[in-house]
Amino acid sequence: MLLFPNAKINIGLNVVSKRKDGFHNIETVFLPVKGLNDAIEYIASDKTSLAISGIKIEGNPNDNLVLKAYQLMKDRFDIPPLSIHLHKVIPSGAGLGGGSSDASFMLNSLADYFQLPLLQKDLTEFAAQLGSDCAFFILNKSAIASGRGEILEPVLTGAENKKLLIIKPPFSINTKDAYSGVRVSEPSQRLKDLINLPIGEWKNEIQNDFESSTFKWFPELKEIKQKLYEMGALYASMSGSGSAMFGIFATEPEVPKLPENYFCWIG
Repeated sequence: MLLFPNAKINIGLNVVSKRKDGFHNIETVFLPVKGLNDAIEYIASDKTSLAISGIKIEGNPNDNLVLKAYQLMKDRFDIPPLSIHLHKVIPSGAGLGGGSSDASFMLNSLADYFQLPLLQKDLTEFAAQLGSDCAFFILNKSAIASGRGEILEPVLTGAENKKLLIIKPPFSINTKDAYSGVRVSEPSQRLKDLINLPIGEWKNEIQNDFESSTFKWFPELKEIKQKLYEMGALYASMSGSGSAMFGIFATEPEVPKLPENYFCWIG
């Protein structure tokens, strides 16, 4: 079986409150990035294994969300051992949701391939156990997210058919560190209302709460955002807790000149 999990970006991100379970309540809009994809292939085997190629992933492979997704299903249903190959294209530590997407695509595929008696609601609940933004990738359509990111409401943003430029510098931002620098507060206007504005008005109305602190720690992120606007972006922002920056364009932008170790994607 062959899967192609896609990335996502966040349009706006408000950190609304701290939860008793240690997580935060947020408000954001998830937009799928079709065309920026990892690849997963799996076949039946004598024992379960995971091989990883492409962009290097730090940490223990046994902690990979693809394996955790498989194990979650294995614990509940009689599915065989699998030999899994994950090829990474989506940068990690970027706020692009690559690991979450890999996990959710694996859940969806296993349910379909083995004809498991699961509804979309069940898969969404399973995905939420693996990560805060995993649930989004089960449906994989633009949505307003609240709670930890698992409460989803479909929405059309107007950006779905625009051109997208993503730039990631050669460093990642730890999510825990990012939250340590953010100021928790209720937004004066709900993102649910602001997302209906013309995209050209988002610049002054829709913000990512993580930018305030991360731009101080990494000034080059602010410079990338300014560069995106100079290139003609209708809207530019950091995705999630970073470090990927994106610009939404009316027409396809030229490929910018960047240092060799920067990641750049246009689609």
